[in-house]
Amino acid sequence: MTERAPVLSVRGLSVRFSMPGGRRVAAVSDAHFDVAAGECLALIGESGCGKSVLASALLGLLPGNARTAGAALLGDLDLLAADERTFARTVRGRLVGLVPQSPAAHLTPVRTIRSQLEETVAELTGVRGRAALRRAAEAAAERAAFPVDHLDHHPHELSGGLAQRAATAMALVGDAPLLLADEPTTGLDRDLVDRTVDELRRHVDNQAGDRSRALLMITHDLAAAERIADRIAVMYAGRIVELADAADFFGAPGPRHPYSRGLLDALPDRAFTPIPGLPPELGALPDGCAFAARCDRATDACAAPPPLTAAVACHHPHAALTEAADRA
Repeated sequence: MTERAPVLSVRGLSVRFSMPGGRRVAAVSDAHFDVAAGECLALIGESGCGKSVLASALLGLLPGNARTAGAALLGDLDLLAADERTFARTVRGRLVGLVPQSPAAHLTPVRTIRSQLEETVAELTGVRGRAALRRAAEAAAERAAFPVDHLDHHPHELSGGLAQRAATAMALVGDAPLLLADEPTTGLDRDLVDRTVDELRRHVDNQAGDRSRALLMITHDLAAAERIADRIAVMYAGRIVELADAADFFGAPGPRHPYSRGLLDALPDRAFTPIPGLPPELGALPDGCAFAARCDRATDACAAPPPLTAAVACHHPHAALTEAADRA
């Protein structure tokens, strides 16, 4: 899907939750994408569409009632087939750094941020000695715009934005090949959003020798995605419905899938027009196109599920850039 070698290659990733009464929830269905070395892929979509479930699957953090299918290759390691020992000792922090969606839940409440950051530095970098650990922890904090004079605070003493920056600092310590940022700008003002995503971008751009790095950013913040992403993946009702270069997606002629175009049109600096209706329940998806009930381009053909063809899953997509140029 890209010309560069992938750091992460996802093929047919599906997640199903078994619920009481025999009900099954299709949280993620048949996801296909790559994240290449030196690339930021932004996964966007409305809340509840399956973005964070996909992230949890990549980190082995799904609950016991989840079942996965497909493959997610990080080098030679299939993340969907890895056991908890592999995740704990090899993957989390070392191969995949996580900026969590809910940082307060990932910070130990009875320990200061300094002690947690120093422990992370010692575990992932091998730095030893009290003074060296102190310097390294402060450098990591500054990298994520976390104020050094707050390092001796406990998590409950931090604002949501400061907790987010503390979690980001910890995620960056290991310089992992894949950085997975799940809503990394939650609770931040616009200036800090820009600073945070710029630091995530630097993680990707500062390739170290043969250690290639990539960023998968899950976000509803389209301005942040436009600022740093190379490509955009749009998820709707558990499926990736469009993959596009960021410049084409945010520029002319824009997204090809009607849902993707609706997301942009809903922005205040664009048409400010909301998408009508609501997404379907993941436990009761329609047989055909899940977006058809909200789409002004829908026809009888939409009763059949659209395949992901030419990087868009739609029976009636908007014109591609080359098609638009041909008509001009």
